[in-house]
Parts: sequence; C-alpha cells; structure tokens
Amino acid sequence: MTETENIAYDVVVLGAGPVGENVADRTRAAGLSTAIVESELVGGECSYWACMPSKALLRPIIARADARRLPGLSEVVRGPLDTAAVLARRDEYTSHWHDDGQVGWVEGIGADLYRGHGRLAGPRTVTVTAPDGTVRTLTARHAVAVCTGTRALLPDLPGIEDVQPWTSREATSAKEVPGRLIVVGGGVVAAEMATVFQALGSEVTVLVRGKGLLARMEPFAGELVADALTEAGADIRTGTSVESVARENGAVVAVTGSGDRIEADEILFATGRAPRTDDIGLDTVGLEPGSWLPVDDTLRVEDTDWLYACGDVNHRALLTHQGKYQARIAGDAIGARAAGAPLRTDPWGAHAATADHHAVPQVVFTDPEAAAVGLSLAEAEQAGHRVRAVDVEMSSVAGAGLYGEGYRGRARMVVDLDEGILRGVTFVGPGVGELLHSASVAVAGQIPVDRLWHAVPSYPTISEVWLRLLEAYRG
Repeated sequence: MTETENIAYDVVVLGAGPVGENVADRTRAAGLSTAIVESELVGGECSYWACMPSKALLRPIIARADARRLPGLSEVVRGPLDTAAVLARRDEYTSHWHDDGQVGWVEGIGADLYRGHGRLAGPRTVTVTAPDGTVRTLTARHAVAVCTGTRALLPDLPGIEDVQPWTSREATSAKEVPGRLIVVGGGVVAAEMATVFQALGSEVTVLVRGKGLLARMEPFAGELVADALTEAGADIRTGTSVESVARENGAVVAVTGSGDRIEADEILFATGRAPRTDDIGLDTVGLEPGSWLPVDDTLRVEDTDWLYACGDVNHRALLTHQGKYQARIAGDAIGARAAGAPLRTDPWGAHAATADHHAVPQVVFTDPEAAAVGLSLAEAEQAGHRVRAVDVEMSSVAGAGLYGEGYRGRARMVVDLDEGILRGVTFVGPGVGELLHSASVAVAGQIPVDRLWHAVPSYPTISEVWLRLLEAYRG
C-alpha cells in the first residue's frame, strides 16, 4: 500500500452517481475546486441498475399495451415481444455498463475524478483507496458531501444465502428471462419488475406482506396496478410473508407463513433499501456507521458545519430526481457559505430543499402508470390539515378514450380547505406520467384552486382531467 501527498480541494464529493454529479456541477459553477470519488461506475445506481435499465425494459412493454388498445394496431401486436431486442436496447441505455461518457462529463465540468473507495478520516478529510492499493488523502477546505446512495436490503431468512436471490440489480441487468419468477415485495421495484417479466414471458408470483401494492400511494393506485397485473397473468398474493427459501434441484422454493411452497427459477427480493454508509468512515467524525444521515434543509448533516448528505443517504426521499434536487440546493448552499454570502433558507428559498416535505413527485412505470405528488389523503389528515379528496374517473375526458379503447384510470386531488391550495394529486392510467409535472407545479407553487380554474386544458387531451377535478370540487 502506497500513500501519496495530501491533496486539497474546496469540496470533496463521495459518490459519482447523479446526485454526486449534481453537487459537483453546482460547486464548480460557484468556482470551487471539486474532487469526486467513485468506487464503481461513474453514473451510479440509476444509470446502470435502476432508473435507466428498468425504464428501458418497461418502454416496449407499455408501448405494446398502448397499441393493443387501438383498433388498427391491436391485431398487429398480438404476438410476443422480441426479448433479445428488448434486452439489447436495455444494454444500450446502460452503455453496456461502461462509464466513459459519464467520465467525460465529469471532466467537462472541471472536477477531478478519483476511482476507489472513499472514507472519511476525520473532519474535512477523505482517504481514497484505489484499485491498485494506492491511498490518497484529500482534504476539503469547505465541505464534504456524502452521496453514496443505498443498496438493496435482504431479509434475514433461513436459506437466503444459498439461494443467491435477485435484487433490483440482478433483475434490471438480467441476461435471460426466467420461466418462473417470485417477486417478494409490494413497492415500486416489485410492481415494475413484475410488469417486465410477466410481459417477457415469465410466470410471475408476487408475494406482498401488506394489503396491496404501492402502499405509499393512494389505495386505488395499487389496486388498479394489481388488477392489470392479474389480468396479464400474474399471481398476486397479499397478506403473505416468506418464512424461508431454499434451492432444490436448481429451483427456488419459497415457504410462506401459511405453509405454502412456491417454486420458481429465480426469486427477486424488493423489500427495502439500506444506506451505503457502513464503510465510509462515519465513526471518525462521531457518527454511526451504516446509519442514515439526518440533515437540515440546506442538506448539511446535523451538528456539523462541513458535512453534507444528499440523495438516498439522508432518507428524505429515495428518488433520483429528488436527490438531484437536493444536490442542486446543497451545491448552491456550499458555494454561498464559501463566499460568505447570505443564505435564503426560508421555505421555498434558494438554499432550502422545501419540496422534500411538500411536493415530492413519483411515477411508477407500470401499465397503468401511477403518478403522485405531495400528500395522499391519509397523509394530509395525519398532518392535521383539514382536507377534502376529489376523485374523478380518467375515462370522463375525451382524450382518454382517444388514447385507447377501454381506458381505465382515476385521478384524485387533495384540497386544503383552509388554505385553498392542493396538498397532493394522484393520477392512475396509461400515459399519466406526463401529466404529473403540471400537478407538481400546482402543489409546489401553492397555486390557489380558484386560480387553477383559469388554467385551461387543451381539448381533447387527457389533461382535461384537471377540468373535471375542479368541476367536481366546485359542485
């Protein structure tokens, strides 16, 4: 092991995924010298094992489903998908798991990239152990930003180590489609991967411990997605726990709490995430290894004046786009503090990640899609708001029928009766992901419902659902 001299920067970023890249982009824009450290591929989980490959897999599946709803196309697309072509397109969107393009981007913004495992070694100090064993020490004059993300969390079950189960990484990078697949979990990864492999020919069994899919959304979202998966041939079992797993003659056997034995070729556990903070030297700065990192709204770790945590590691909103939002806030806050400039940390200020609390958007790319921003009805009531939920069927607008025969979906807006603004909006139906940003603008902008009445949706678009929601609210 060889150690080189200490190298000083204004900012050191741990993790070169989308979140770390955005922190570096903003600190470089502020004129701060910045180093970024990555132990795997530059571009991170999202680029190679999450957002990009999963959506590349889902897109042809959703396109075929949409085509099947249209006379003139439906009979043409009755055959199976070309699995090899679907997987090949996925490979293109992951750059075949090479990060040359992302490295070029980092170099283009003027940041220095260090490949290796980065660990804190005291305040404002990071050591980087390169693949060849060389150790470099980086010191940060102003800030260190932890952007190391999360890893899949596997349950402690008898036999799980012998089974070699899939996590989201194995599912999104699979080279073959298993004949039978068990999916354990009911969240976004479970719903999307069940959609993928059912459409590609697997016999899919989904085991959900809770009452249904997508528990963090309005109940009807999970119900409509589950109905569609069931119609496609998936077997969805709610209220079902897995007690043990084993490999028997090459097959996976999962034993449920009720004693059922379910056989498959592979088993995917989509049962949560854990922070990648167990081996980054948190103990050297008085923090607990493996813990989530609580932060204020400037994304600075509590009780520190130099350490920041953006993205999944702070547990505020485990979504790539929200992590990138936090990164932009943090980068600007680091730049302002370094320059001695005043910070705008009031709600919705330039240096406050207020949207984390009030306007987090998410799209689930199943068929139908589920899209939501802000609070659900239950969350709004639990927060003490006096609210009213307004529901309409998506089929009530002409644009839905034009989109496809038999269009099914639902929309809900949660209205704060005291403030006259929207606390949350949910859409479920084919193609609704592209509706969500209008809802995000309404919720984040706290646009009065009376003013939304004057935002006229074009005819005949699915966006006319806004008019139906407002009409239903007005009565």
